[in-house]
Amino acid sequence: MIKILFVCHGNICRSTMAESVMTYLVKQNKLENQFQIASAATSREEIGNGPHYGTVNKLREKGIPVIPHRAVQMTKSDYDKYDYLIGMDDANIRNMTRIAGGDPQHKIHKLLEYSGSSRAIADPWYTGEFGVTYDDVLEGCEAFLHYLLSDL
Repeated sequence: MIKILFVCHGNICRSTMAESVMTYLVKQNKLENQFQIASAATSREEIGNGPHYGTVNKLREKGIPVIPHRAVQMTKSDYDKYDYLIGMDDANIRNMTRIAGGDPQHKIHKLLEYSGSSRAIADPWYTGEFGVTYDDVLEGCEAFLHYLLSDL
């Protein structure tokens, strides 16, 4: 089983969107028994809150089921629990590495790395651009799934 943790700052916009999109893509490929997918925050600001309405609205618009979720914070033990810890921007990567106490097994990556890009996925909490974020998340998740399937 491949275990994936998507991580962003608050766990109500980008990481929950990525969790829902990746879960959808995995189900479309009839691979749900081979994956465990979750999401978390690097901060404590939104702990216990559900997905942002902008994320919910964009996923519904695209016909992607929203995974029932309440924001949680990434913990040091998540590093051992998951095979891949996927952040959305450089600040996420720095904070994830700090929380994990390093990245000796090279499990921490930015999502868009898998599509050959070094750019960040902008936080729609600040930009208001949930459509742009969705496009980037979809691009990253499709490329990440392709990468993972090439190893199966």
